[in-house]
Amino acid sequence: MSENARATTRLLAKLAATIVVAGALVAGLMLPWVGGPGLAARNSVSLLDALPVELTDETPAGVTRVLASDGSLITNFYEHNRTPVTSDQIADVMKQALVDIEDSRFYDHNGLDVQGTLRALVKNVAAGEVQEGGSTLTQQLVKQTLLQTATTPEDREAADAETVGRKLREARLALALEDTYSKDEILTRYLNLVYFGQGAYGIQAAAQRYFSVNAADLTLPQAAMLAGLVQSPFYDEPINNPENAQIRRNQVLQRMHDLGHITAQQLSEITPTPVEVTPGQAPPNGCIDASIGGFFCDFTRQYLIQELGLTKAQLDKGGLTITTTLRPDMQRAGDQAVLDTVAMGAGTVAVYDVIEPGTGKVLAMSVNRRFGCDAPECESVNFATIPTKGSGSTFKMFVAAAALEQGLPASHTITTSEPYESKVYESYDPETQRIEPYEVENVGSNYPRTLTMTQALYMSSNTYFLALEDALGRIEPAVRMAERLGMTFDYSVTQTPAQQIIDENRPSFAFGTDGVSPLDLANAYATVAARGVRCTPTPVLSITTPNGEPLLGEDGQPVVRENNCEQVIEPGLADTLNQMMIKDVQPGNRLQTGARAHIPGHQIAGKTGTVQERDSVAFVGATPQFAASVMLFRPRDTDDVGSYGGGLPAGIWRQAMAPILTSQEAVPFPPADPRYAGRGVDAAPQRPTRFQDNASSRSGNRSGTTAGNTTPPPAEPEAPEQPEAPAEAPTEPPADTGTPAPETGGDTVTN
Repeated sequence: MSENARATTRLLAKLAATIVVAGALVAGLMLPWVGGPGLAARNSVSLLDALPVELTDETPAGVTRVLASDGSLITNFYEHNRTPVTSDQIADVMKQALVDIEDSRFYDHNGLDVQGTLRALVKNVAAGEVQEGGSTLTQQLVKQTLLQTATTPEDREAADAETVGRKLREARLALALEDTYSKDEILTRYLNLVYFGQGAYGIQAAAQRYFSVNAADLTLPQAAMLAGLVQSPFYDEPINNPENAQIRRNQVLQRMHDLGHITAQQLSEITPTPVEVTPGQAPPNGCIDASIGGFFCDFTRQYLIQELGLTKAQLDKGGLTITTTLRPDMQRAGDQAVLDTVAMGAGTVAVYDVIEPGTGKVLAMSVNRRFGCDAPECESVNFATIPTKGSGSTFKMFVAAAALEQGLPASHTITTSEPYESKVYESYDPETQRIEPYEVENVGSNYPRTLTMTQALYMSSNTYFLALEDALGRIEPAVRMAERLGMTFDYSVTQTPAQQIIDENRPSFAFGTDGVSPLDLANAYATVAARGVRCTPTPVLSITTPNGEPLLGEDGQPVVRENNCEQVIEPGLADTLNQMMIKDVQPGNRLQTGARAHIPGHQIAGKTGTVQERDSVAFVGATPQFAASVMLFRPRDTDDVGSYGGGLPAGIWRQAMAPILTSQEAVPFPPADPRYAGRGVDAAPQRPTRFQDNASSRSGNRSGTTAGNTTPPPAEPEAPEQPEAPAEAPTEPPADTGTPAPETGGDTVTN
């Protein structure tokens, strides 16, 4: 059999099947009206009851919009590019063109056009091909709604199956729709739902995609072209198939003329002209298209799914409005500061995260990468949140906080040797294969041997903080303090679990050697800045449905609730810590490490950090209004990043925060609490005396690594912060090789 014969046979078979379906359809649909008006009324009620929920929504959902806190658009999430519009936002000529070409008896039938179906059958049989469809616009609306809302392959197959059962169900639902909604409502829903090609769902998206206009402003030629796309959006769209588009548009125009809706002059003027298009871009979709804050966008999407329990379908199909905590001014300032310091896509990653103390609102996330795109400077790993490298001596704040809580005041004075050998903690020496006392030293020769806790914190003395860990007797208080303030230790790739650090009694904890999340770090310091109130970091202010109502969870309550905040340390302890760390930034404190972050007129509580070999460096600074972390690290190797924490990171912090802080009134920190300050945060040692209290009594407590444990300790502790050379950091004071200024005294320890 020839190919032509086979084609003819297939066509005749299809036409025969169509006739059978139409006959069954007519018989099945006539049944409710056989027996008089009473029976018809009863069946009308049953048809309304049969409407699935997908067909009771008056407007199909559009894209989910993700907004910054000021209402500006960050991006959209969507599976279908659709922007629903109201009836008065659609040009009348568009409605007329669609009705004329798809369902000219639309305003006369009740959802099922039996006369039109039979007419189409006769015409198609006579022509030997399918030239005219028999479904009404209402039937098409039913089919397209069920197809586009199907969640399983089985549902999609059922909505598109060429069976008598599907046709009967579709027709009955069409009748129910007509009994429920007005003609204009049905037509508007159809125009908002149907696919027009080029990824455009609905008339507004189509008008924007092909002509860069709104649906209300469509002209007759444009409306005719769009109406013609409904049946074959791929083959007749004008961007890739302009000749097909012109032929199909002219068919629509001819039909409109035949029905008396356009004049012969309009027809003759338009049909010879090609289709004129002014293509518009599809709306941004996903974090890869974010206009600002791509990594913040990624954090938000993960938060919506993992913390708030939304599904991907809800995000991509729900038409939600998600208002986030992002402050565009802070994001732009952070982006500029980061890129002015480390080039886009450089081997060194630079990260800047900002959190609002007391609320947990994440205000900005800057990374010297573009999120998710396919280019050398792009990155899908969210370095702003994932623990990658350590943050060095920023962890000394946790040890200091634990010591204050254990009763050792800010004036607690210790004299240490150089290097200092722990009386409590041990480590494994792989060269000698022996368990030996844990030992650290400072970098350089200008560190005083005698320091208060305040001095040791802003000078970042390694020897002092190992001695302070000795005074605590075990590492658990410092680890638990870090957890309470907001640090997590559950990323197995780069972090050691908190309990393991405690069980192994690791003294290297104070030196921040494990991977650290920049967001966690900012949040921990935000807790201290908020006087001890820890909040869960959140990027979301509100989520509303297409009708403007708050999105509800399975419990019937809004999915976005008041943030989870709690008091985790005494306000006085936090106040004292802040006053101690102010000295790291405020100029005039000898051997301070964070002076480059100073912004005149504002109190900034800060701490620097540098891991061994300067593989990773950090600065964290906070005011009562903002807390921000900066980290620079090499994610795939261990090369020197070229700075200490008090250099480039502190400089990024200052550049990013200066325009924000200088535009508003300064807010000072509360003064230190005498209960935790001892003889004052500014207190310095008297002549040190021989240590006679619990530290010496613990000197024989070998509670660290035990003999037989052959696991080497973590990486060596961080080198302390040193001021950068004047050429690199002109705003930073030169290194001080002298003794710190005398202070007023406090409890003293000699080790």
